[in-house]
Amino acid sequence: MTNDTILRNARIVLEDDVIHGSVRMIDGIIVDIVPVDSSLDGALTGTDGPGEDMDGDYLMPGLVELHTDQVEGHFQPRPKRFWDPIPAVIAHDAQMAASGMTTVLDALRIGAGPDESGLAAQADTLVAAIVHAADAGLLRADHLVHLRCEVSTPDVVDVFERIGNDDRVRLVSLMDHTPGQRQYADVESFRTYMVGKHSFSDEQFTAHVATLHERSAAYADTHRGEMARRARARGITMAAHDDATLAHVAESSDLGVRISEFPTTVEAARAAREAGQLVVMGAPNIVRGGSHSGNVAAAELLRHGLLDILSSDYVPSSPLQAVFALVASGEVTVPQGSALVSANPARAIGLNDRGVIEVGRRADLVRVRVHEIAQTPHHPSGAPVPVVRGVWREGMRVA
Repeated sequence: MTNDTILRNARIVLEDDVIHGSVRMIDGIIVDIVPVDSSLDGALTGTDGPGEDMDGDYLMPGLVELHTDQVEGHFQPRPKRFWDPIPAVIAHDAQMAASGMTTVLDALRIGAGPDESGLAAQADTLVAAIVHAADAGLLRADHLVHLRCEVSTPDVVDVFERIGNDDRVRLVSLMDHTPGQRQYADVESFRTYMVGKHSFSDEQFTAHVATLHERSAAYADTHRGEMARRARARGITMAAHDDATLAHVAESSDLGVRISEFPTTVEAARAAREAGQLVVMGAPNIVRGGSHSGNVAAAELLRHGLLDILSSDYVPSSPLQAVFALVASGEVTVPQGSALVSANPARAIGLNDRGVIEVGRRADLVRVRVHEIAQTPHHPSGAPVPVVRGVWREGMRVA
């Protein structure tokens, strides 16, 4: 049975423009984009006619999310307490879809460090749960897998060999969170994080850092090369994580990396762009006004023309918040902001059937109403608040 849907009276966000009109979808594909003063088969004029009235809201491409840690939080809602993995995946999916995401790469860490709670050892279980839920039609968004590979751990290669062959694994990031370099060049920032997360004493923190340095020296260089070799052999897109120096970028470029994920300096971001890598930053960095680790601000990279993609990282609603905060400040247009969260991330991992509203593309769409609100104690930023009012994946309403 043909699924034929019209969404009318919308502000349609195209690649280079926003037009007032209607979108028609048939069997999951966009077949017509009609300005308000045109007609569709002679039946659609003005704001009248068949289909669902969008009431002048924005109709944007569904967001493509490359890096969200949220599924792990649903699976382990408390330290050492694990939830049933399939319901955890379903709850995570509902949260992502409600944030406007129609394609989600679930970021799962592999490689167990010292004093791990056990979460890193559960990647096999989570991948199996994601695959089952997706194949059973239980999910609103299209879910793929991003393996965050901690190269300074002894077991990262073995875990990848168990799960890296699954067709849903589309992105591998090469990470080394050893303090004193990359994300934690400032060891005191790492101390703040670990004391807050694990309540370490000074003695425990010192011993922990010493162990991390020993493991990095033993494994990081070898495992970075091994993981890159395996990802290339399987045709999986690679990202470098937290590159900080020209040497880091040169190394990642030599390994075949296509994405620079959270570079920590302007120097590294510029070198990554010159090496042909797309630069990803966390949308919370935009919303909060800077990095929680004291590294380069995403807004600064944007001003230098060095920002391609925003990811939700640890706050699912943050990409749309960041887009409309940037629009309100005049730093981007709505189409430019949309590209940061839809077209560019789709292109980065080769999903060329989605990410823009265009005839022939997948009908992955999100309806957004922007709520203007003054700066108050309960809304200190004063930034506009985007509200997701509808989500369609392949033409089917899912949220």
